[in-house]
Amino acid sequence: MPISSKSGSPLATSSIQLGAVRSERVWKRFRADLRQPFLIDRLEYLRDRRRGDTSNSYTWALRDVDFAIEPGEAVGLVGANGAGKSTMLKMIAGVMYPNAGQVSVGGRIGALIEVRAGLHPDLTGRENIFLYGTLLGLKRKRVAEVFDQIVDFAQIEAAVDRQVKFYSTGMQLRLGFAVAAYLEPDILLVDEVLAVGDSAFQQRCLERMRQVLAEGTTLLFVSHDLATMEATCNRGLWLRDGMLTMDAPIREVLGEYRTWVERFAELGSDHDGPVKLLQTKIDGPDGRSVHSYESVTIEFTIDSDESRDCAVYLGVSEGPATPMFVARGASYIKAGRNTIRCVLDHVPLPNGRFYLWTSMHEPSGGIARDLVPWHPARSFDVIGPQVEDTPRAVVRLSPVQVSNQWEFSSGE
Repeated sequence: MPISSKSGSPLATSSIQLGAVRSERVWKRFRADLRQPFLIDRLEYLRDRRRGDTSNSYTWALRDVDFAIEPGEAVGLVGANGAGKSTMLKMIAGVMYPNAGQVSVGGRIGALIEVRAGLHPDLTGRENIFLYGTLLGLKRKRVAEVFDQIVDFAQIEAAVDRQVKFYSTGMQLRLGFAVAAYLEPDILLVDEVLAVGDSAFQQRCLERMRQVLAEGTTLLFVSHDLATMEATCNRGLWLRDGMLTMDAPIREVLGEYRTWVERFAELGSDHDGPVKLLQTKIDGPDGRSVHSYESVTIEFTIDSDESRDCAVYLGVSEGPATPMFVARGASYIKAGRNTIRCVLDHVPLPNGRFYLWTSMHEPSGGIARDLVPWHPARSFDVIGPQVEDTPRAVVRLSPVQVSNQWEFSSGE
């Protein structure tokens, strides 16, 4: 949608480059959810209001957020749920305004923040495409030139003249992304909604985002898929409790964020179950540090309240609970202290910090009973080669490296 405002308003576009975004000391609050209308609660509210205490009436979603994005940058917004990522995107899109500070944007914005993405349910797909283009300030002729590409990407050829309210969620998502990405936006905002689509659709969206980046469009991308964000963006903004915690190259931001995720999960990993994990050790060959492409020995010390069959799972990740690979072992453990040892041969991890996750289960009538829930056991560092810089538009970066040999020969 086109963004325009008078000078001095919270959202301004004057004297700013096309594709640039500025957030200057932005604060945003929301009124707290109303409690059940019990008389005593209402009386307490009126009493606090009379005393001038309204601290419980509002919740701050963003607090003093300050950053500047240059045209053509690909920026990933990371943070836990409720950190303020979507609120920030909505203010950039112009559908929400700050309570203090100023958000400035330059040019047209294509936004996919919610599944419907601004689509009018009572209009047909065709009418929505032309309406969206008009709101962006495009001439009808220009919208008509890319109309077939939008319909083809959204895969709604048979439903383009049907009202959008009769579309499935997937159809609405495809149409919303297509109109946002194909109608020449200067700034493209993409929230976590891509997670609603299937894998094939996600890949097509990523390919389209890379195309618009190559054309000079600015991208702000919110996703919990950190690997995809690292492959797509070159800069990261980490929002935590409504505050900008870090603004740096994407790999540095994701590294710190993964460390925080692991520590946060570790704090909540204490459990009072039948099996307790007492200690975890990770060593390379002969007790040395862990090196790329060498074996790794992982040793757990556990305490069980009774003898039982036990299946142990371990996985290695960059921080989040989704591992890059998993190993499983099963045995009979005795009551009291036990030692479990696993050797991973030729671990294909590059230089960096990684996290060991583990869980333990007891087979019980065909159903696995949790003895130790899936949780981060500890972090460890790998000494080895850096992940080579790879053009992001060519291939998705991977945290796993395998040894390889190349040979090039020319014809006689």
